[in-house]
Amino acid sequence: MSSIAAKERRATAAAAGAPASKRGPVLSRRHREWLAAALFLAPDVLGLLVFVAVPMVLSIALSFFQVSGFGSYEWIGLGNYERMMNDPLFWDSMKITGLYVVILVPVLFCVSLGLGLLVKQKLPGMGVYRTALFLPYVVSLVVVGVLWKFLLDEQTGAVNRAMRAAGLDGESWLGSPSLALGCVIAVMVWVMMGYYMIIFLSGLQEIPKEYYEAAKLDGAGPWRQFRSVTWPLLRPTSFFVLMMSTVAAITGGLDLIFVLTNGGPANGTSLAIFYIYQQAFGFGEYGYASAMGSFLVLIMVAVSAVIFKFTRGGRFDDGE
Repeated sequence: MSSIAAKERRATAAAAGAPASKRGPVLSRRHREWLAAALFLAPDVLGLLVFVAVPMVLSIALSFFQVSGFGSYEWIGLGNYERMMNDPLFWDSMKITGLYVVILVPVLFCVSLGLGLLVKQKLPGMGVYRTALFLPYVVSLVVVGVLWKFLLDEQTGAVNRAMRAAGLDGESWLGSPSLALGCVIAVMVWVMMGYYMIIFLSGLQEIPKEYYEAAKLDGAGPWRQFRSVTWPLLRPTSFFVLMMSTVAAITGGLDLIFVLTNGGPANGTSLAIFYIYQQAFGFGEYGYASAMGSFLVLIMVAVSAVIFKFTRGGRFDDGE
């Protein structure tokens, strides 16, 4: 046994005295952290490259070609962009998209923030309400569209039935040019408010309670606490919600529009994204649709840059 122990001690001493070159390279702590971060980010980066970056590059390249339904490609340079500039239907869809964004984003922001403040309260059964408010977001937009199309039907819809029962006249919610876009916005708010409510709730829970206690000691009421404590510390979260909801409003909602109104009535709900879809998959104008899509992405980037500038990267201008 003593000889075995002696051999083990000699082996340990030899290993300890071995040169570093024979033990292999040793990474510093900083390099190990960089390597771990790269390994964690690799799947997302690869996914973005494959499913976002590459399709965007191909779409830009496709916008310079005239593509037929038989798969032939003809180089036309800026022809698709010239056609876009002279297409009144496209610019009508851009105006509708602008109106849609200007109404949807502020309403969604305010409703989500209000719900976040509400569900933050520790009241009995609040977890059930949080789940109920979040559920519409996880439902497919196609299912949501079918549900609300049934509810808003002029003849048999539950909304008009309730109005008639109350002695009011029913409305053609999805058939009237003056009401259809508002209905689409209302349904989209109903779908998205639970998601942004959770984001606001997460931001609200990160605010230390000590700040509210100090504000109460200074005699601040609920509104003053919101202005002096909640709103300033919630601004990074607010910036994120504002940015994401704007991008979602510009590029999303295709499924809902397709099911609810199909762009009607009288193209009153034909958003730019829906018009691009029609040109690509309805008329086979893939090159023209790519040109409009590239222009829409450019608009989205410009709007995002403006939001980022005016909020100072997540810190709203206090006028100081």
